[in-house]
Amino acid sequence: MATLLNTIEDAQAREICRDHGDRPQELLEILHGVQAAHGHLTDAALRTIAYSLNISRAEIHGVVSFYHDYKREKGAMQTIKICRAEACQAVGANDLIAGAERHFKTKLDEKSVAVKLEATYCLGNCALGPAIMIDEDLYGRVDLDRLKAISAAHKEQSS
Repeated sequence: MATLLNTIEDAQAREICRDHGDRPQELLEILHGVQAAHGHLTDAALRTIAYSLNISRAEIHGVVSFYHDYKREKGAMQTIKICRAEACQAVGANDLIAGAERHFKTKLDEKSVAVKLEATYCLGNCALGPAIMIDEDLYGRVDLDRLKAISAAHKEQSS
């Protein structure tokens, strides 16, 4: 089974690299595409990307480890990024985090099966804090009740 899965991952990674012209300068977009296809970046996919772009796996590892949006392991079903920058803290981000930790029964940046609450510093939505991001969707003026509703709506869309 693992061999078949790696073959599928390899083929998809090769196709995504080809779609970007096998250009090393497209690495970030390629990594996003592969992660979108698999939910995370596998060793097999990273080897394929390195080979296709003719760059070292060490270089790819440096990029993947630098940017927090890239995941090396299958993660929680849902990741909720909560802004902890000063502007969001000033309007209740810390209370939102405390409430979210109680509601989802997990801690900030702790691995969980259902939900991962992830700290981030500035989502660029300072005037509308506290801000959160789920998937690629940005929300402002979020309190705990709104967070619960947004999370539930995203789970429903994913089903």
